[in-house]
Amino acid sequence: MTILAAASLLLAAGCGTKTASTSGGTSSEAGKVIKIATQSPLSGGSATVGESIKLGAQFALEEQKAEFKKLGFDLQLVPYDDQGDPKKGVANAQLIGADKSILGVIGHYNSGVAIPSSEIYEKYSVAMVSPANTANDVTDRKLKTVNRIVARDDLQGPAGADYAAKELKVKSVFIVQDKTAYGTGIAEAFKKEAEKQGVQVVGFEGITIGEKDFNGVINQVLSKKPDMVYFGGLYTEGGLLIKQARQKGITIPIMGGDGMDSSTLVEIAGGTIQNTYFTTMATDPRKTDKGKQFAEDYKKKFNKEIEGYAAYGYDAAGVYLKGLKQAIQDNGNKMPTREQVRDAVRKVKDYEGVVTKVSFDEKGDNKYAKVYLYKFDAPKYPGEQVGEVSK
Repeated sequence: MTILAAASLLLAAGCGTKTASTSGGTSSEAGKVIKIATQSPLSGGSATVGESIKLGAQFALEEQKAEFKKLGFDLQLVPYDDQGDPKKGVANAQLIGADKSILGVIGHYNSGVAIPSSEIYEKYSVAMVSPANTANDVTDRKLKTVNRIVARDDLQGPAGADYAAKELKVKSVFIVQDKTAYGTGIAEAFKKEAEKQGVQVVGFEGITIGEKDFNGVINQVLSKKPDMVYFGGLYTEGGLLIKQARQKGITIPIMGGDGMDSSTLVEIAGGTIQNTYFTTMATDPRKTDKGKQFAEDYKKKFNKEIEGYAAYGYDAAGVYLKGLKQAIQDNGNKMPTREQVRDAVRKVKDYEGVVTKVSFDEKGDNKYAKVYLYKFDAPKYPGEQVGEVSK
């Protein structure tokens, strides 16, 4: 792809941020610009969480902009809308790779988008720090550029199953999943642990992203009469599934994973959300004084209530910026290469964020990542944080 073509595609993508072409900007000022991209869904069904990730990263960059200015560098945020679509994510990743002033990426939200997009980052040696991706394959490929600050599905799925068996006393479960890398992955992880705990899996059915009528699968649930329904998928379909299931008289617990962690889940399900649970990698930041202050500052800055992954977008950017500063220092306070930044980010140890501590292992997984569980007794987000349920 030519640079001219890449620039044209960037305008068409409508990312809303002016970027410098790799073939232009030969002045010393242009040479000191460091861009950090975000990739998350800014439109479509997952836009609520996607925007919160972008805003969290933006908050971190703006806080540290003056510090980097003293070092002689101008930090710029370049937000990309991956639309929750793997093809769009990959196309954006190609543009990111072609812009040599972009030295890192904060994202994605959807694991199914992160996995193919990260293959492009690896090709161009662009460091990625994910605030939300949980699928095992995100890091199991052992790419040098890929890191995440949240737990994996092989921790989250079993934690949900363990709670269902031991605390909710579930003996049988019907599993629904959305056939994505994330949805299928977490559903399979839940299924494996549930069966290990002696829970009978009476159904394992798939739905499609964008589907709005779940009567078919709900009728199967009614016929099987399980003690619980487990949903591996995102909050848009999850909210509709809950609402339609309750309207058909299904009052048993419904549980899902962190894909359900959004205020939009509550907006869609409304009062039918009672007796719903979800596991998530995102703790409520307001549980600590530090996090409470962040939530207040976030609302003041953006005039929005904090979403589950806003603080993780902030912490992911903070981790990345720590690595970036180290790379600059190691390079004699000069502009580092992408490879130098990539390696410095992976070496970050014991970073103290707003909601999580971070040290990356050899795969890029966070050694301190945890899983939390929330319960809804009323239509109020984020619900009651039952506690830490890491398996």
